[in-house]
Amino acid sequence: MPYRKQLVALAVVLGIALVAIAVVYWVEPARSLPSFFPGHEAGSSHHHVKHGIAAVLVGLACFAFAWFNTGPKKRSA
Repeated sequence: MPYRKQLVALAVVLGIALVAIAVVYWVEPARSLPSFFPGHEAGSSHHHVKHGIAAVLVGLACFAFAWFNTGPKKRSA
């Protein structure tokens, strides 16, 4: 059971990080993104909305995974 708790904690941390990354994609233009982010383009004023949407959807999937794994366990009869 400790493995499942660690996996849930990792999913929550990853979900928070991905939602934060989505906000960065929506707020910062491509020239201001960190160089290790996909979509970084020097001199570009384009906002990567689709990258942000993808990041928030994967983040929400991580939250859903964590939620379903913290529910009550089925008892065998």
